Amino acid sequence: MRRFRNRTEAGQQLAKKLSAYANRTDVLVLGLPRGGVPVAYEVAVALNLPLDICLVRKLGAPGNKELAMGAIGMGGVMVLNHDVVESLQVSTQAIARVVALEEKELERRDRAYRGERPFPDLQGLSIVLVDDGIATGATLRAAIATLRQQQPARIIVAVPVAPLSTYNELKAEVDEVVSLVTPERFYSISVWYDQFDQTTDEEVRHLLLERPSVISY
Repeated sequence: MRRFRNRTEAGQQLAKKLSAYANRTDVLVLGLPRGGVPVAYEVAVALNLPLDICLVRKLGAPGNKELAMGAIGMGGVMVLNHDVVESLQVSTQAIARVVALEEKELERRDRAYRGERPFPDLQGLSIVLVDDGIATGATLRAAIATLRQQQPARIIVAVPVAPLSTYNELKAEVDEVVSLVTPERFYSISVWYDQFDQTTDEEVRHLLLERPSVISY
């Protein structure tokens, strides 16, 4: 079973699969905070591309926050995993309560990571959307829906690991999907890493300062 030492190594290996995008002035790398940002940073550095973030928040199921029943993104985007919602019989009121909490956290993170810096204009750009792995895909789909509002030229999803079924589904939803490992038996993202510590807000801020989202035309 292929494993990654940490997010840094995963990002470096992922960059090799994305070499066709190196040094291009029409490409922007976006990491999904928090765990996707260290991976995205390594991709951006290796390919000499600018880096920014795409803020989304998972909607944890009542009583099991780790299980995603959906996700929200900036601009009022919400994606629900209807299979999870129906199987757990989650009420509309319960979903609304979780959404309200996560909207506050989304706003907090936007202020913490970006401050007064506006989100870059994505129209006409090719976006490499990076996370440290895909589980249900709900968070990533919210990110994709958020990005589509700005009409980028292309969306490329790039991750170290994704379940084979989700990988195949996403290929029909975006322009390109790159995943280094696509197991049929997935378990969880952490299983594919030797070191999978929680990424901190401070680390995200530091990486964004190290690799700013400045695009030269």
